[in-house]
Amino acid sequence: MTCIIVDDEPLAVKLLQSFVERTPDLQLMGAYTDSVEAIAALRQEPSDLVFLDIQMPDMDGMELAHLLPQKTRIIFTTAFKEYAYDSYEVAAIDFLLKPIRYNKFLAAVEKAKAVMQPASQSLSPSSFFIRVDGELRQIQTDDLLYVSGMKDYVMFYLQSQPKPLITHMTMKAVEDLLPTDRFMRVHRSYIVALDKIRSVDRNDCIYIGNEIIHVTEAFRQPFQQFLDDRIVK
Repeated sequence: MTCIIVDDEPLAVKLLQSFVERTPDLQLMGAYTDSVEAIAALRQEPSDLVFLDIQMPDMDGMELAHLLPQKTRIIFTTAFKEYAYDSYEVAAIDFLLKPIRYNKFLAAVEKAKAVMQPASQSLSPSSFFIRVDGELRQIQTDDLLYVSGMKDYVMFYLQSQPKPLITHMTMKAVEDLLPTDRFMRVHRSYIVALDKIRSVDRNDCIYIGNEIIHVTEAFRQPFQQFLDDRIVK
């Protein structure tokens, strides 16, 4: 993946540059301490990924994020954790709190790689890895019942395990990762495995595993279309 760094602190830029150099799957295209210069460079030659500070003069990171090319993914870097919630407005891959450690940096890059797989590779993945308590855990898509989001964490509920696997990730990243022919978002906080649904009641409540999930208005139309295509007349 190509990437750039945007941070008004030279020491922060230097640290991130060293992290990029240690990571084989990343190619640094540029590092900027000025957000206006950064957006000009990105418009001329877009990068796959931007490590973006939020609090900067002239144009802050959140403003810059709204100007980025659509395919450019964002990993925010900041010393202020109160900005974490705002990062969801622009579907950021991750939110790294300074001082940043390399293991956190690498975990964020792995999330970006998962989201940015070519479509041909992401149609029917048989498994994928998430980071849980400092280790990588493999999830078989056939084993996945549903995913639930809570603030900046998501919980993967599996048929084979009584307790969910919890990782730091956005629901948007999970949605992009899972094959759309088998999984659907039915609520701001839920993605379900369509073939694991036991029943749907008249109130648009899905019964799956040990959970009852209500399909909200924002997601009702595509879910209803899914049902209509499969109802035996």
